[in-house]
Formats: sequence, structure tokens, C-alpha cells
Amino acid sequence: MKLLVAALLGVVQGLTEFLPVSSSAHLILARAFFGWEAPEFGLAFDVAVHVGTLAAIVLFFRAEIAAMIAVVPTMLSARSGTPGLLARLIAIGTIPAVIAGVLFDDYIEAHMRTPRVAAVTLAAGAILMLVAERARATSRTEASLTVPDALLIGTAQASALVPGMSRSGSTIAVGMLLGMRRDAAARFTFLLGIPAIAGAGAREALALGRMEPTGETLLLFLTGMVTSAVVGYVTIKYFLRFLAGHRLDVFAYYRLALAAATAIWLWQS
Repeated sequence: MKLLVAALLGVVQGLTEFLPVSSSAHLILARAFFGWEAPEFGLAFDVAVHVGTLAAIVLFFRAEIAAMIAVVPTMLSARSGTPGLLARLIAIGTIPAVIAGVLFDDYIEAHMRTPRVAAVTLAAGAILMLVAERARATSRTEASLTVPDALLIGTAQASALVPGMSRSGSTIAVGMLLGMRRDAAARFTFLLGIPAIAGAGAREALALGRMEPTGETLLLFLTGMVTSAVVGYVTIKYFLRFLAGHRLDVFAYYRLALAAATAIWLWQS
């Protein structure tokens, strides 16, 4: 039974890390709704499934990442081209999340990882996405982004430290408000998420201290990691295709429905 729960949580992480519906909210709500609060599915398991989604995004964007690494020595000059520009923008866009994490992470972990907060932020993020779809024409690509654009999108990413906001939902919506195409905003969002996901996983791993997992626990971690990696890779691939010709409305309405269901569950419990 625990292996099935580990696989299901891996599926949830792999889907919701990249779809604009909030992975943190879904993990919180899945545990609350179904009682999946066993110690095996705590902080260490979260690290494992985050490593899985990080592997998915690195594998999918391996060509872009290799190009950016290759131009690191000249990334501050115009000669580095589009890979250098993206590397600079990703570095700049990561700054708000680092600052927010240092200042507010302990408070968020202690007070905001609750179904009540998730319900509110799921609804708030849905409204942001609906506004972005209707605000202006979207035709820019990631290559047209400026430093202020990267900081604004990075600030949107930082807001996703609060469970329910969604890293991809917030950043794609802000990118669209800046005039970016949906698929271009998503590509930049996923690349921008690499340092954020890696940093979150590293921070959680350090918090584990000297934990000595058993063989059964390691099998649960591996199951969650592999499942989230496979599902995450497939999600990235088909979500980008979806965004090329479809609006975000379906995800916004889903978020509103989940927020309403959570509110009803909280009222009845």
C-alpha cells in the first residue's frame, strides 16, 4: 500500500510541478484529504520527488542547458548570443526567490502550509491567469526579455513559495502580462525553475540532518523519484504543445473548483 501511495504522490508532483495548478497545494491537500501523513512521506520524501522533477526538466532542456553552460565564460558579453542572454536572465530572475526564501521561508513553512491557505491562493492564482489571458496580445519570445522583465517574472516565481500560488502558473501569467506567448513564457518559466527547484531540494536535504533511512524507506523514495521524473518529463512535453494553441482557462477553472471543494471540506470538518 505504501508503494502505491509513493507512486501516486510522485504522479501528483510530476504533473503539478509543471502544470499551473501548484504542486505544493496538491501535496498538502492529497495528504489532508486521504490521510497520507505517514512519517515516510514527510520532508525526505518531498526531497526525493523534487529531485525527480528536477531530473525531468534537465533532461528535457538538455540542449538549452548545454548551450548556456558552454557560454558561461563569455555570458556577460553580447558575443554569447541567445544562450548567454538566457543565462543572464535566469540568474537575475532567481534573485527574488533567493531573497524571499531567506526572509520568509521559515514563516511560510511554520504557518502557511495548510489547506486553508492553499484554498485562498489557488483562487488568487486562477484570477491572475484569467486576467493574463484577457489583458493584451501575446507575441514576444524569451529572447526579447529584458532585465526588468526577468525581475518581474522572478518575483512571480518568489510568490510561489506560498503554497497554492504555483511557480508555473504565476510566472507564465506574468510573462503573458509582459506580452509573451504562452509557450515562450512556459519555456522560460521551466528554465528559471531549475535553480529554484534545485535550491529547494538542497535546502530540504540539509534539513534532514543525519537521517538514516531503512531499505523500505529508500524504496519509497526511489518510487516517488522515478514516478515524478517520468510523469514530469511527459507533462513538460505535452504541456508546451498544449500552450501553443490553447488558453490557460481550463487550469484556472480547475483551480477555482479545487479551492471551492477545499473550502467545503474545511467547513464540514
